[in-house]
Amino acid sequence: MASIGENGLASLFPAGSPRLPDFCNLGTWLRVLLAVNAMTLVAILVRVRGWTSLPAEVAQLAAVVEPATLCGLLLLCAIQPRLGRMSAVMAAVVVVGVAALAGMAFAALLTPLSATQSQPWWHAGFWAALATLVLLAWFDLAARARAPAVAEARLMALTARIRPHFLFNSLNAVLGVMRADPRRAEQALEELAELFRVLMQDNRELVPLSAEIALARQYLDLERLRLGDRLQVRWEIDTCPPDALVPPLMLQPLIENAVYHGIEPLAGAGEVTIALSRRQERVLIDIANPVIEAGEGGHHAGNRMALANIRERLLLFFDLEATLATDLADGRYRVRIELPYRRGAAS
Repeated sequence: MASIGENGLASLFPAGSPRLPDFCNLGTWLRVLLAVNAMTLVAILVRVRGWTSLPAEVAQLAAVVEPATLCGLLLLCAIQPRLGRMSAVMAAVVVVGVAALAGMAFAALLTPLSATQSQPWWHAGFWAALATLVLLAWFDLAARARAPAVAEARLMALTARIRPHFLFNSLNAVLGVMRADPRRAEQALEELAELFRVLMQDNRELVPLSAEIALARQYLDLERLRLGDRLQVRWEIDTCPPDALVPPLMLQPLIENAVYHGIEPLAGAGEVTIALSRRQERVLIDIANPVIEAGEGGHHAGNRMALANIRERLLLFFDLEATLATDLADGRYRVRIELPYRRGAAS
């Protein structure tokens, strides 16, 4: 499983070795394309003899650089599982070799079509290898620079996991049913202990969505002990992929927000809807709860720590491939999450 802040191959390399990016990640592609185009522009400005020849120079280099870069990224994405089984240095050598071969192949292919080509086709391989080395060094430095951010995100996860009021309210609810239903009180204490055991685990590894659902159900069972019929939950998980890998402790804080801000302030019953589904290679998570104005007895707006923490961890795990959005409409507050469908062992 991928670790937080260690997308792609980074988790396979020991500390201190080069850290390669995830070559199948959209964010990696975007950064590589922007960097390669920036380096190409600098090269053109250095060698151009006059502004009148600038458009021709740009078109000539772009015809080689763009397809070669895209082809190289596609090849690296295809062989990424094999790169993960190599040593870090050997994997880096293979990456540089693939980039050089892609550059030379497209330069050789397009040389006969260009009347202004002044450089041998093998020069493209040299410059592609040099650019790749620069990019690999940059990705490695960026991964190391993120280490403090990862530690901070883990600290945020510890503080955002659960509100202290939930513990006190749960214990009070257990005390309330202890004499009337001692078996239910004992079960509630077991659920509370299991919940906190999971909450205090190391949260660096992705977990199956089925485990997150089980944790959320335990949490809701404890809240029902206190709120009774006021808490109504509608699960929509018929098309949910249970083996999808998601950041740990993602559902429970969102559902706790929905209960705390949506159900507790209500005088009567309220419904929380939890919809989990798959659309092609994307996993969709939609959680909605009723909202009343603060002046009508609602809780004040929170510090959004849970949302900020989840957004940060989505970025660390999935880069630009995951999104989190919120909206308020028709008296319902909704949180929507989209993330790539990564398969794991269903539990």
